[in-house]
Amino acid sequence: MIKDQWISFIHQLQDDICAALEKADGKATFQEDKWDRAEGGGGRTRVISNGAVLEKGGVNTSVVFGPVTDMMRSQLKINGHSWFACGLSLVIHPDNPFVPTVHCNYRMFELYDEQGEVMDRWFGGGTDLTPYYLFEEDAIHFHQTYKNACDQFDSSFYPRFKTECDEYFVNWHRNKERRGIGGIFYDYQRPDETKDVQFWMAFAKSCGYAFIDSYIPIVEKRKENEFTPENKYWQEIRRGRYTEFNLVHDRGTIFGLKTNGRIESILMSLPPTVRFDYNHQPAEGSKEWELWQACLHPKEWI
Repeated sequence: MIKDQWISFIHQLQDDICAALEKADGKATFQEDKWDRAEGGGGRTRVISNGAVLEKGGVNTSVVFGPVTDMMRSQLKINGHSWFACGLSLVIHPDNPFVPTVHCNYRMFELYDEQGEVMDRWFGGGTDLTPYYLFEEDAIHFHQTYKNACDQFDSSFYPRFKTECDEYFVNWHRNKERRGIGGIFYDYQRPDETKDVQFWMAFAKSCGYAFIDSYIPIVEKRKENEFTPENKYWQEIRRGRYTEFNLVHDRGTIFGLKTNGRIESILMSLPPTVRFDYNHQPAEGSKEWELWQACLHPKEWI
């Protein structure tokens, strides 16, 4: 069954990503919290904290299902009898401001009629990078890794999904400021005659494992960088922007809250410390200003 194949892939990806992150940290390990959802399904939340590198992070998987509720019909525009969703979602917040925060999510959604037949099925996912200081070679490496993953399947994917990412992770209320330097993002990809279910599953696998190749080398390169209280201060200002996006705009957060998801897992993405200074502006020409400009004006890294 498609569903079983997908669940198996998502759980294996969780294991492999956690192992890679633990190795890069060298001190902390993930603690697993298994949970059940009263309406159907459950998940495996894995959290790491106070590591040598990782201040706070989570790599979560969930397999959830249930009847389509009136609220889902009206607010999420989902029409059917019942639904199923399974995915992996991770957010990593390093302690060192020179190591970027990263987010990654891959999921499959199915909608069923009253006979339990699949009415609709779509795939979504992506990975995006949120640095606090801009290292051009890191940005190029990150984007190149995802371009390589995309190009194996369709050369139009990377430019398309890169643009979607740049237009999704945006704090529209802050002069269209992006929360980071992007990556790829795709949603509502339905299998068809040319790109069937196996195509989209293989694509998710390629992108899912590209997380390890894209992010871990950056962690290894930057984790020993010395930083000052001023660097940490700026990190917390930017983490405030991250928090704003997740609480105001993020569709995954909204879906989780509207479907009575597990609140601890939904809000796991929030950073441990943030600042909301009044009208904070970095000094023009500073390293902080340079990062801010990259968030205001997305660029082509490759």
